[in-house]
Amino acid sequence: MPTPKKLTGKRLYLIPVLTKSLDILELLQSSGESMALESIYKQTRISKTTVYRILKTLVHRGYVAQTSDKQYRYVARAKKLRFGFGSQSAEMPFSQAVTASLREAAASVGVDLMVLDNCYDADTAVLNAGIFVREQMDVIIEFQVDQHVAPIIADKIADASIPLIAVDIPHPRSTYFGVDNYRVGFEAGALLAEFAIARWHGKVEWVLGLDLEEAGPTVQSRVTGAFEGVKNLFPSLPVESFVRIDGRGMEPKSYTAVLQFLKRHPKERHILIAAANDTSALGAIAAIRELGREKHTAVVGQDCLDAMIAEMRRPDSPAIGSVSHQVNSYGPRLIELGLTLLRGEKVAPYVYVEHRVVRAERD
Repeated sequence: MPTPKKLTGKRLYLIPVLTKSLDILELLQSSGESMALESIYKQTRISKTTVYRILKTLVHRGYVAQTSDKQYRYVARAKKLRFGFGSQSAEMPFSQAVTASLREAAASVGVDLMVLDNCYDADTAVLNAGIFVREQMDVIIEFQVDQHVAPIIADKIADASIPLIAVDIPHPRSTYFGVDNYRVGFEAGALLAEFAIARWHGKVEWVLGLDLEEAGPTVQSRVTGAFEGVKNLFPSLPVESFVRIDGRGMEPKSYTAVLQFLKRHPKERHILIAAANDTSALGAIAAIRELGREKHTAVVGQDCLDAMIAEMRRPDSPAIGSVSHQVNSYGPRLIELGLTLLRGEKVAPYVYVEHRVVRAERD
């Protein structure tokens, strides 16, 4: 007697949670009106917790909008969202880290990211802004260093009615995103002052600020803050002891500037240096090391670059600390900020990132 064949049905390779998501999306689309979570839950018979999580995901991705009265409505999307990012420079380590973080965050939420290199150059930044406008980006994120072209860039973008986010250097009619420049500077200065009290018995002869003049007063407040952080513990230090030098945030120029200063002051032994960024700090350290002045100087930077962390681990290094700007948080927060602006929600004009002082650990 032949063995009967097993009854086999056609397998359906379905993903349950995706099916539920589409049910919710189609319900909102067919309704044409805003709906409360409770109503969506009752009509779909999907668990309320799952409905809530699906709605939050759809809002995050821009398929659904949440109204001021906590209801949800379908948003027609004709195309994938496109963000333009003008990176500061492909050769600057901090800029590289911001770009990498932003690429990862954009990919995770399905946003197309167009990256153009501003090359640490004002004219290039203006040209790139024009490209973003012509390409009709939904949001533009600008990371360029020159305050003088910030109004030109901002005007081009505003004329095209595109939301603008400015990273670290403020631009008119934009949302600022970055550190509280004065505060990170103040904490760097406090670290230098504490070092002088602990290691030099409270002796300080010079306080150098390696500035970034072209970035404008907001970024320059890093050095302003550093000076105030030192003055807070050394109130009687004469004003002549504080010197600002333009290092342009770059290693070669900072190296030359500090080398020349140290050569002009060969006998001074208690010199504190606050740098606008770690790249500038590393230039200063190269000059200090060339002249054998490691024991006479202390340097604090900004950004916590890998190279600065490695320098801080050297037992003979003048690098005593850096302020981390938590660069890995930049990408996710910038993407979320861009999506928030597109949803028409109110955001603060200045959105600050968290920062953390990292100290060199030495005996």
